Amino acid sequence: MAALVLLAGCATVPPDNPENICAIFREKSGWHKAAVKTQNKWGVPPQVTLAVVYQESSFRHDALPPRRYILGFIPWGRVSSAYGYAQAKDETWADYKREAGGWFASRDNFSDALDFMGWYMNKAQRLNGTSKWDAYGQYLNYHEGWTGYRNRSYDRKPWLKRVAAKVQERAERFGAQYRSCQDRL
Repeated sequence: MAALVLLAGCATVPPDNPENICAIFREKSGWHKAAVKTQNKWGVPPQVTLAVVYQESSFRHDALPPRRYILGFIPWGRVSSAYGYAQAKDETWADYKREAGGWFASRDNFSDALDFMGWYMNKAQRLNGTSKWDAYGQYLNYHEGWTGYRNRSYDRKPWLKRVAAKVQERAERFGAQYRSCQDRL
């Protein structure tokens, strides 16, 4: 029982005010350090990585994709292997660990998830020319994969373009907020 209580105490809860990047960073200073480290290492600004984390997991460390159901009510696995803050799939996470050297990285660790996103978005810029500041394009790369983005698979998914637009709007809002508090963090 004591071990269970101890483990529950280690779980990271989402921020109290997920709509304000300054409030997020004031509440979770380690997240700010992770975002700055990712920007310094990969060149991806904090507002872009946090806007994608918001969309993918709502800042939940143990986020999982929806379940599949047989006959509409019998649970039968998940729709993908995505997990954690970044909703990174098993195969892509393994590529990241191999290419970026994150051998001990964990998808439910915020700093590791941001480093993964930095690696992924850096590669999206290198492979597809998508600016690291372009949250719309980066989210489409992230969701569809580098090849899917290059093949414009998102053109057949108007719902996904709407989601990417929301990510872009949130990144712009986060960016304005961040500029107002960055020097005080």
